[in-house]
Amino acid sequence: MRIEKIKESRFTPEAYDVKTFGTKFTDHMLIAEFKNGKWSEPVIKPYGKMEFTPALSIAHYGQGIFEGMKAYKDKDGEVHLFRPEKNFVRFNKSAVRMDMPEIPEEIFLEGMKVLVDIDRQWVPSDYGKSLYIRPVMFGTEEVISAKSSSEFLFAIVMAVAPEYYSKPLSLKIADKYSRAANGGTGFAKAAGNYGGAFYPTRLAQEEGYDQIIWTDDATHTFIEEAGTMNVFVRIGDKLVTAPISERILDGVTRDSILKIAEDLGIETEVRRITVQELVEAYRKGELKEVIGVGTAAVVIDYVMIGYGNEKLTLTELPDDQCYGKILKRKLVDLQMGLTEDPFGWRVKVEHQTVGV
Repeated sequence: MRIEKIKESRFTPEAYDVKTFGTKFTDHMLIAEFKNGKWSEPVIKPYGKMEFTPALSIAHYGQGIFEGMKAYKDKDGEVHLFRPEKNFVRFNKSAVRMDMPEIPEEIFLEGMKVLVDIDRQWVPSDYGKSLYIRPVMFGTEEVISAKSSSEFLFAIVMAVAPEYYSKPLSLKIADKYSRAANGGTGFAKAAGNYGGAFYPTRLAQEEGYDQIIWTDDATHTFIEEAGTMNVFVRIGDKLVTAPISERILDGVTRDSILKIAEDLGIETEVRRITVQELVEAYRKGELKEVIGVGTAAVVIDYVMIGYGNEKLTLTELPDDQCYGKILKRKLVDLQMGLTEDPFGWRVKVEHQTVGV
């Protein structure tokens, strides 16, 4: 691995006070290129612009994937990643689905550790804050032809991550648009999945909602995801979430929440949930919470659900009775090293000797 350090760091303590997610980038980035059937030696270099042409393959045919991860600083100033091997495996699953080359572990995981180590001063120590890590790959062949690109660029960029949402959100249940379909790319972290969701989300926002509860594409009767997150529904004292499928992302936070809930003795169930079941549970007073979980937001409680012309307003629970708040606290405490890690999820970023 080649390392080109920045001449003078752009870091100041004010970087920790950034309010907008994904805008305050660190000093360095990792770059590797795929050409002639093989990956180049990765390079860590100062973060900055790169030169491309309008004929770039990704701009025309959408071969692009990414991951979302975080680094955390504990009370001793040590930096840890959270379950990075899960993101590595999922990244390559996305690559296979999008007909892109898989990335070697030594570039994705080992390169990431070196990059985070070099920029470790950017990792906040304040509770709930972190360093967001974005691995991304996209087609770079200079060609306008409807085929898989023969050249790709893999990069890792990082940005200081404040709290993603500062208030509870509202959702509209989708009854027309879909996020994913059977046989499609819903299970992959494909760029187009998100681009295709922006328009229906904006329509929902114009009606006064924040996000969408995505339903199945065929009948719009089954609840699948919420916004850009996996979704849990609490009926009575049971947390229910939809099973992973070719339409639903295998979320790292989702899997972590299921395991933490089980460890706390909270009853969980993985099964399909119908819109009608959610509405009937609300009318019976049994719908206690609807919760979104994902890397960026961690856990968010939704306060209102739009169902047709009806608005289902949820009663805010005390903190010690709210599963969303309890589970978020447990997960963030674990990620930041404030509690023991019985699952072995935290991966320490070792101090390494690196130079130009």
